[in-house]
Amino acid sequence: MNTSLPVLAEIATGPLGADEFDEIDAILDELRSRYDETPHWEFCEGFMAALICCRRPIAPSEYLPVLLAINIDGDADDGSFASAVQQQRFIELWSRRWSEVARALDAKVESLDDEVAYQPEVMDVRGAVSALPEAERLSMESDTLPSFAQIWALGFMYAVEAWPEEWTPPRDKEALKWLNGALDAIVALTEDDTDTPTLSFFDENGPPSLSVKRLNTFADAVWAVYDLRELWCNFGPRVPTLHADITPGRNDPCSCGSGKKYKKCCGA
Repeated sequence: MNTSLPVLAEIATGPLGADEFDEIDAILDELRSRYDETPHWEFCEGFMAALICCRRPIAPSEYLPVLLAINIDGDADDGSFASAVQQQRFIELWSRRWSEVARALDAKVESLDDEVAYQPEVMDVRGAVSALPEAERLSMESDTLPSFAQIWALGFMYAVEAWPEEWTPPRDKEALKWLNGALDAIVALTEDDTDTPTLSFFDENGPPSLSVKRLNTFADAVWAVYDLRELWCNFGPRVPTLHADITPGRNDPCSCGSGKKYKKCCGA
């Protein structure tokens, strides 16, 4: 189905509940049945966080084709929503999560444990697999499982790389240091957790699936999102550089290539 993408608007209010996260997962699964490169929600969540922090507001019509490869050019190899109803529901759920994340990033928080703090929707895939019955767990031992929050960080950096001009370092040295430090913290989360797992993130009684270092890296990355939001809010959108035309001197060769002096040619 080839339909135009609507403008992002908050159709409903309030945070998404567990059932609604399941619903948006189901929509992405359905899209993936027709386009196997459709990302999972954790990747979308990271992508969304980067867009909210981005220096320039980017319209849904610009970023949704990048994220979901929506069929806007009629290419059969691209993805598409199954119907206008499915598309509208995805936009509604996406919009509500967007508003929730933006509010969290604009809140003044002292701790990531605050109720209003940004809590990325991430998965502990290794923990989930470790909790499976032995037969199922052994069948997946050869699979390469992502580390905790790794997919979220990859989604964030995918958005950064898709619009590099909006993440161009500012000339201010303090701001440059701030930007590089924040992005480095998120890039660190894209790496694999190779330390010994000693913690279970979602279930304190569950099997260990991530290291203390990984948990600290995750916290650093979330604070980095706050830093990026504040940084670009302070700087505002980029101002295009205007290049003034250089006028030749009266006795200089004319820029038109005639071989005459400027005063006797275009400057006459």
